[in-house]
Amino acid sequence: MKKIGFIGAYDKIDLVIYIAKILTVLGKKVLVIDSTINQKARYVVPVINPTVKYITEFEEIDIAVGFENFDEIKQYLSISDGGELDYDFALIDVDNEKGFNEFNIAEAQKSYFVTSFDSYSLKKGLEIFVGLKKAISLTKILYTKQVLKEEDDYLNFLSLGYKIIWSEYRIYFPIENGDLSVIYENQRVSKIKFKKLSVQYKDSLAYIAEEILVNVSESNIRRAIKTIERGV
Repeated sequence: MKKIGFIGAYDKIDLVIYIAKILTVLGKKVLVIDSTINQKARYVVPVINPTVKYITEFEEIDIAVGFENFDEIKQYLSISDGGELDYDFALIDVDNEKGFNEFNIAEAQKSYFVTSFDSYSLKKGLEIFVGLKKAISLTKILYTKQVLKEEDDYLNFLSLGYKIIWSEYRIYFPIENGDLSVIYENQRVSKIKFKKLSVQYKDSLAYIAEEILVNVSESNIRRAIKTIERGV
């Protein structure tokens, strides 16, 4: 099972679930873990009988909420000591140092730092790396109204002193273009729909999926997105 970390104080559970949906359409078995403080997945993912800790299935994705580490998830699933989780990927949404350490995100196969450029998201997100002993490679996922070099330079400045190696590539998501309205509507109807998302938003989803699925072609990923758009 490959671990993929989505790190930062910015609200990102919908992004993580959308990426997971693309992976499942491509035949991958995916576990999404909400290890954030507020556990937003409790409120945007439908569940019949929520408890303190639970795993629920949503559009062929397993969503885990309330767990502090993989051992607790294995115990919940009655996996014996030494057993492994039966997933191709675990996508982990983390916004705090404890979750980062408990799920050992530093050893993830791929990690993303997700942020907008408000001071809270930037500074609170970077606090997660305060106790990091070894450098971590991160790709920036940036939510912004427009791409400004000054904003990226400011993030680079704030991250000085942290053990972070930034990828030369950056992934941008538009804050406007009606994408938030589509996301909120998806939450209300408890569905994952891509049809009304902006082209830029879907392009960025495709790029992340392509990075995660290193052996899957871009054309196959685009076809998966089309399948989701059609609601097939």
